[in-house]
Formats: sequence, structure tokens, C-alpha cells
Amino acid sequence: MLTLGVNSCDSTLSQNMSPVRLFLTGEPGCGKTTVLKRTSDTLTNQGIKMGGVISGEIRTGATRVGFSLEDLMTHETGTLAHVNLIEGPRVGKYRVNLSDIERVGVRAIQRAVAETDVVIVDELGPMELHSAPFIASVEMALRSPKHLVATIHKRASHPIVATIKSNPNYQVIEVTLDNREQMPSNIIGQFTTRA
Repeated sequence: MLTLGVNSCDSTLSQNMSPVRLFLTGEPGCGKTTVLKRTSDTLTNQGIKMGGVISGEIRTGATRVGFSLEDLMTHETGTLAHVNLIEGPRVGKYRVNLSDIERVGVRAIQRAVAETDVVIVDELGPMELHSAPFIASVEMALRSPKHLVATIHKRASHPIVATIKSNPNYQVIEVTLDNREQMPSNIIGQFTTRA
């Protein structure tokens, strides 16, 4: 289990600072999504408005059969990809559910940009990047004055990923088994101050 090391009652967003642009990458299973979940939970506990989209696994018994999407503000869920879908772009053994990416993922990002202080996006990966509206929503978040914390699939290959990785004002951090426990508190410390 990850530990946070952040007092949940005495942090507020720093004022008069440039918006944070922080992207987590790493090998599959390194804990990127877990770090984001812990980060979002801590922000909520501190009363800091955050929103966006987070992904998860869909399992039948011990077998992974797909991936889910969840809007962090409304908790609306959808299917990102599944082995049983018969339509949609194929990524490995899965087919991507473009309609749910737009219905849940895109709306979650747009809502977060409009209504929160911190936008969370999990993830910029081969499945999500099949959706032009998803890419547009991420670009909107990048242009916004809101803090943005997102994950990037280790082997994602797309112009928006190349743009992010080449921007000197953006931070791309590799999550590892050694640093993931400290990562949530390190992330939150970049845009909060202790009261």
C-alpha cells in the first residue's frame, strides 16, 4: 500500500504560480494509476477541487478482460476496451469503445477544466489516443490555467505525446517500485502550500 505523508487538513493551492504540467510514465504494472488514485483521494480530503478520468481493469475471475473509465467527479463509469466488443479499433486482444471514451472520458476532462483546480487524466495511451475528441480534450486541458496531472503509456506513440515529452516546461516522471510510495505527496507538494 502507498503511503502519502501529507497532512490532509493543512494544504491549500499555491497562488500566483504557473499551472503544473506533470506526466507520469513507467512500465505496465508500476503503479501509475494507483499513484493518481491516491493523489486524487488526498486532494479531495484536503478540500481541493479536482476532477478528470481514471482507468481500471475489468476482470472475470483472475483474467483481465478489459478496461474501465470513471469520471472522478460524477463517478459515472464506462468501458474503455473489452475482449468481447465486436466494433472499434483493435489494440492487442481488445477492441476500443470510442463511444464510452467520449461519453465518460472526454466529458470528465471537459468538466474538470471548467469546474476544478486540478485535472487528472489516466491515461494517454494507445486505446485513448484512437479518439480525436479525447485528444482535443487533453489539448484543452493543456491550454487551460488549471493544474494537470496525467499518465502516459510507456510505449505510446502519438504527436501529442511527442509534443508533451519535448516541452521543457512539462515534467515527465518515471514511476518505479522504488519511488511510487512517495509520488502522491511529491505531486501534491508541487501545487500546494502548507497552511
